[in-house]
Parts: sequence; structure tokens; C-alpha cells
Amino acid sequence: MSETTAPDNGVAVITGGASGIGYATAVQLHAAGWKLAILDIGDEALESVRQSLGGKPGVRVAKVDVTDEPAVERELAAIEDKLGPITGVVNSAGIAADRHVFDTPIDLFRRILDINVVGTFIVARAAARHMQKRGRGAIVNLASVTGLRGSKGRSAYGASKGAVVVLTQVMANDLARYGIRVNAVAPGPVDTPLVEAMHTPEDRETWTRFIPMRRYGRPEEIAETICFLLDEKRASYITGEIIAVDGGFRGAGIIVQ
Repeated sequence: MSETTAPDNGVAVITGGASGIGYATAVQLHAAGWKLAILDIGDEALESVRQSLGGKPGVRVAKVDVTDEPAVERELAAIEDKLGPITGVVNSAGIAADRHVFDTPIDLFRRILDINVVGTFIVARAAARHMQKRGRGAIVNLASVTGLRGSKGRSAYGASKGAVVVLTQVMANDLARYGIRVNAVAPGPVDTPLVEAMHTPEDRETWTRFIPMRRYGRPEEIAETICFLLDEKRASYITGEIIAVDGGFRGAGIIVQ
């Protein structure tokens, strides 16, 4: 369990917080004493979170589309009103597809970029405007090792996560003067519902062969790094960084089959 400590009256907003890495992060932050706003768009996943965390003090669960800027702004205002000042943001909402370049519809390409890049920007910027008033805050975006090097079948997803990498660095530069740190975590293959839906048993065997640690990561392992980056004491001088948590995959890579 992470030893991350919550800032006084700190509130963390987690998009895509009802499953996978987002949910694992929510569990760890709640155990560390953070107040939480868990945002997602999946009804079944949200209902599950309401059952597990929704009834606990200092936890808000809401259905929000990260690409809807007015809805995001309304929700963040409600979070500040109901829970307190937003001091942490985890942009975990995202979608993916494994398609050859020739088989990637433009509508799908645009949808992936809209959620993964534009949605990340909308939430991060809206939250930063609240943080600016108090001169403190930390934002952690979810990138991917696929955004750091090319992988087959990931034209849309890889492009979106590459954009998140640069967006993170730009926002870190723009927001540092306001006391706001912005970093990203770039997971490798992780056992999440998203990856499970994308990876066939054959895919999994191939990916595992090119991970030096010879296994997929666990959501909790990614969440540990996210929690560290949110910590105002332990990560106070870290901003603009992209941290790969991938079992060594980035250094080894994967070949075209």
C-alpha cells in the first residue's frame, strides 16, 4: 500500500475512476486519507464503485463525459462546493483499439483522440484553473509506452498517447509558476478491462515474451506511482516527467509479427 499522505483538506479527482488503473488509484488514495471524486461514463462500473466506495465519507461518484467541457466544469465546481479544494487530478479516462492502419476508420481515430487527448486537456485545464487560485496542485495524466515508441496496430491509440506525453510537458511548463505540477505515467501492458478486451491469448503471449519481467503489470502497481506523483512532500520537485511503469518493456520493445 502506498504511503502517500493527503494534503490538508485535499480532494483528488479521478477520471475513468470506476475500473482498472483509475479504480486502483482511488482505493489507494482513499486509504491514504484523500477525499475523492470518482468520475466515469460506464453505468455498470459506476454502480459497482457506488457499492464499494460511494457510501464512504468524502467520496463523490458521478457520471461525466470528459469530452463535454461544460459538464466537466459544472462537476468540478460541484466537487469544490461539496468536498473542498481540488488538489489532485488523475486523468485515467481513455479508450483504445488494435487495428492495422488500413483498417482504422477515421471516425474511430477521431474518437480515440477526442477522449484520450482532448478529454485529458479539458479536465486538466479546468482543474488547474481551480488550483491556480490557491497556488498548489498536482495533475497526473495516463500516457502509455505505446506513446513513447511505435507498436503495431496502435496508430490511433499510439498517436493519442504520444500527444498526452507532449501535452503533459507543455502544461508542466505553463503551470509551474502557479505551483501546479504536471506529470504522466506511461504503463506497459497491464491487466485491466481495457487490455483484456484488446488482447487475444496470442497477443498476450507475444507481449509477455518481450517484457523482461515476463508478466503483465497489475493496476495497483501503476497506482502506486500515480499516488507518489500526487504527493506534495515526496514529489514536490518533480514536474514535466513521463515515468514508464512497464516491467522493462520500453527498453526491449516488441517486433512486428
